[in-house]
This record gives sequence, structure tokens and C-alpha cells, in this order.
Amino acid sequence: MKVQTVSKTGVGSSAALVMNTNISPFNVGFGVLVTGTVDYTVQHTFDDPAVGFSTWFSHPSVAGETTNQDGNYAFPVTGIKVLVNSGTGTATLKLVQAGI
Repeated sequence: MKVQTVSKTGVGSSAALVMNTNISPFNVGFGVLVTGTVDYTVQHTFDDPAVGFSTWFSHPSVAGETTNQDGNYAFPVTGIKVLVNSGTGTATLKLVQAGI
């Protein structure tokens, strides 16, 4: 179980963390740590990482947040990122995928 981490300071998207969709059951737990002032959303995609990510969907319960939050994905997704909607602080996404 290896923790993957990605951060974004200021407005914009972090890099995507690529998930292993061959794990069964597919389970990902995540937390977002906030420093400074930010409004952020955790997003996921179903696009093929080899081709590139283009369509992103917001997590149903971790969207438009301003404080530390946690959540999970119980269904397969190919990539997860954090989008900073506003602010000058930093949102750090840490996640663990079961089986890795």
C-alpha cells in the first residue's frame, strides 16, 4: 500500500494520479490537506491514460471545499486529481489504492 501524493498551489489542476483498474475490488481512499486559503474539488476520469485525460467529473461529496476533507472511490476510475477553483493556498491530495 503506497501513498500517492500530488499538490496544487493557486488556481488550476494538479497532475493526475493514474489508478490501477486491474485491482479487484477497486477501492481508493483519499484525503486533501489544505494550507492557506483555497476552494478545491477532487475530480476523476474514465479516459485511457495512454491517450490522455480530457473529461473530468467532480467527486460527489468533495467539491467546492475549503477545509481538509476525505473520501473514497469504490468504483473504477483511471485518474484522480485536485482542482483548485480559487485562492492562493495549496491543496495536497494523498491517496491509497487497495492491493498496491
